[in-house]
Amino acid sequence: MAHDSRPRPVPARRGPRPERLDHQADDWLVGKAQEGSLDAYEALVRRHRDRIYRIALRMLGNPDDAEDVAQEVVIQLWTALAGFAGTSLFTTWLYRIVVNRCLGTIRRRREDTPLTDPDIVSSPGADAQVMARNRLSAVLAAVTGLPPEQRAPVVLVDIEQLGYDEAAAILGVSEPTLRGRLYRARRRLADTMREWA
Repeated sequence: MAHDSRPRPVPARRGPRPERLDHQADDWLVGKAQEGSLDAYEALVRRHRDRIYRIALRMLGNPDDAEDVAQEVVIQLWTALAGFAGTSLFTTWLYRIVVNRCLGTIRRRREDTPLTDPDIVSSPGADAQVMARNRLSAVLAAVTGLPPEQRAPVVLVDIEQLGYDEAAAILGVSEPTLRGRLYRARRRLADTMREWA
C-alpha cells in the first residue's frame, strides 16, 4: 500500500474558545465605546489584545513588527469604531483590520524575517524540550515563508482555530477560495517540512 503524502487538514480543537464565547459582551462594549466610553474601549482592547498580537506575530514572524501592528490596531480601533455598523461580528471586523495592517507591513518590507532563534536552532545535543522548540521554530519559519495570501488563512484557521466562515469573512474571500488557499498552503508547508527533515 502506497503512502499518501498529501497534507491532511488540521483537526479543529474541540470545545469553545474563551475568545469566541461572548459576542454579546463585545456588542455591548462596542455600543458603549461608540457612545464615547473610554472604559468600554479599554475593555475591548483587554479582551482582544492577545489575539491581535498573536495574529500579527504569526503573519509577520517578527515580535517587534507584531507589537507595532498591535499598537497601530489598538489606536486605529478608537477612531474606526464609529464606522463599525455591526453587519458582521466585531471580531471578524477587528481581525480583518489586523490582517490588512499585516499585509501592508509585508508589502512595505518585501522580505520575510524568519521567526527563529539561531542559538536554539544550532545547539548540538539538544534535549527533548529544545528539540521541540526547534521544530516549532521551523514550523513558524515555514509559515512566515508562505506568500501572504496563503499565510493569512493558515494563521486564522490552523493556528488561531477560527472557523472557515469567519476566516473567509475576515479575508474578504469566499469559503471555497479560502479552502483552496489553505490546501495550497498546507501542501507547501508539508513540502517545506519534508525538505527540512
